[in-house]
Amino acid sequence: MSALELSANAFNLMSVWFSARNNVHTWWSGIVGCALYGVLFADVKLYADVTLQLFFIASCVLGWWNWRRGVVVRPGEGLAVATTERPITRVTPRNAAGLGAVAIVAAAGYGWLLHGLTDAASPFVDSSVLALSILAQLLMVARKLETWPVWFVVDCIAVPLYGSKGLWLTAAVYAFFLALVVMGWIRWTRLVRGAAVGVAA
Repeated sequence: MSALELSANAFNLMSVWFSARNNVHTWWSGIVGCALYGVLFADVKLYADVTLQLFFIASCVLGWWNWRRGVVVRPGEGLAVATTERPITRVTPRNAAGLGAVAIVAAAGYGWLLHGLTDAASPFVDSSVLALSILAQLLMVARKLETWPVWFVVDCIAVPLYGSKGLWLTAAVYAFFLALVVMGWIRWTRLVRGAAVGVAA
């Protein structure tokens, strides 16, 4: 375990904890953690994960901005009111199916490129983590409830992948992320249901 791996995991644990708590601080801590992860994954030739961290840094900036704005409508008034955060919503089943198909094709395509053009370790598994993480992150930025089941799948793939490269602390942290994912899923579901009840009232 290196100081780099320890620092990267500390910041990313902080980021996931904040996101599960529906807290905007998830974004700045995510930027720091992803930058450190990028260096770490480059050292073990998980190049899809390096690409993923660059995407995460950009999406964290977007997410930080997006979460700090939003428009809601007060029940019965029909007036748009500025708020400090965007409400949590859901993805339609049709859009969910389409997004899932795109992620699968992207994972296969990028894995094929890494396999043929680089010395990447586990290119197809690594690319699956990349594609599904991008999908989950975009859903997170848009504050969609479905971000959490996608993150659950990502973590289930990532734990054995990182363990196979000797990144045992990172694998353990991703295993712990599973608990935070479940916590975030439950919390966000309650918030969505509460908002629906408030609108209905």
